[in-house]
Amino acid sequence: MEVFDSAARRQAESSGRRATVIGAGIAGLAAALRLRQQGWDVVVVERAPSRRSSGYLVNLHGPGYAAAERLGLLPALTPRDIGFFTSVLVHADGREKLRIPAAVTEAAVGNRALSLFRGDVESALYDAVAEFADIRFGTTVRAITQTPGEVEVTLSDDTHLRTELLVGADGVHSRVRELVFGAESEYFVDLGHMVGAFPLETSPAHMPDGVGTTYIGPGRTAAVMNLGPERSSAFFAYRCLDPDTELALGAAPALTRAFGDLGGGVADALRQVDAEPGTAYFDSVGQIVMDRWSLGRVVLLGDAAWCVTVFAGYGAALALDGADRLGTALAAHGDDIPATLDAWETMLRPEVTKRQALARKGISRFAPPSRTHVWAGELMLRAIQLPGIRSLVRRSIQRANN
Repeated sequence: MEVFDSAARRQAESSGRRATVIGAGIAGLAAALRLRQQGWDVVVVERAPSRRSSGYLVNLHGPGYAAAERLGLLPALTPRDIGFFTSVLVHADGREKLRIPAAVTEAAVGNRALSLFRGDVESALYDAVAEFADIRFGTTVRAITQTPGEVEVTLSDDTHLRTELLVGADGVHSRVRELVFGAESEYFVDLGHMVGAFPLETSPAHMPDGVGTTYIGPGRTAAVMNLGPERSSAFFAYRCLDPDTELALGAAPALTRAFGDLGGGVADALRQVDAEPGTAYFDSVGQIVMDRWSLGRVVLLGDAAWCVTVFAGYGAALALDGADRLGTALAAHGDDIPATLDAWETMLRPEVTKRQALARKGISRFAPPSRTHVWAGELMLRAIQLPGIRSLVRRSIQRANN
């Protein structure tokens, strides 16, 4: 059956151009919003049965903040901003080592920045997109074929969509990438680590309010943020040479095995994920490295195209920036979709290359190779509280965002 019954088609400002976005995460919803701003009708296809509104803390600054501003998201996001909070480095048993006041981080980052839970960004985007897009949950892509004039997408419910632009924003394990560009193994670069993140339904009992604690040891990091009920979260990263074994174990057993010797807020967090393992994001860490992100009228966006990883701390920002720049390229090049996608990639690739390189360098901060590296990192954290060093850090952050 031929179907394209988008809510957007019925709106007077529609141009009649049709786009299909695979993936209803931040990248996919941002692409849908930006495409609509350019007058496109949009269908969004998501394999999950419902919205994915949980997740870890993300930071929007530099180009990410500017993209959120241009997309019109700031009125919805600003009230959800966590702001800057006190960071405490702790011993394995939870005792405090050193404290970095919120003012130090604020001075380094500046005021054009937001700290948000991933779910808050997703909610703001979903609320904006749901007004016009046909969003189909619990649906996957079965086949993709294209001609010079259009792409035909066959879905798991036997629906056939004919579309002028197909955006694959379906994550690091992208089905669109597999069908159009080849197997994941051709593009996935394993970084030899695991990452786990999940919200905490109740505040950690062993932590003061408004504080984030971080334990950093050889080969691993555990961070817990106590920002109140339903606003607290935990993040774990650790070195791992056999990710398949860890994935087979599952989030709660694997994280408990890797971090079960720690006390304080980490112990509280592990008990919560053990009780509700389904709340956790848990996966191996790897980047997607490709020579091209588009083929004809099919383009990859976000983790499906590049996956800078959590070690870059810039995934959500880059997803918003990439979606925003896609709309800019479409406005500039009109109906020539291949030229549009080439121009978009030329604009964006230098930023992606930089962020992927920063992520690879950042691994040693999340999983230091030795106790000497741990000690050196602590020394740096103490030093950034000095006014002169703080200014250097601020200038370094500003250069990274330009």
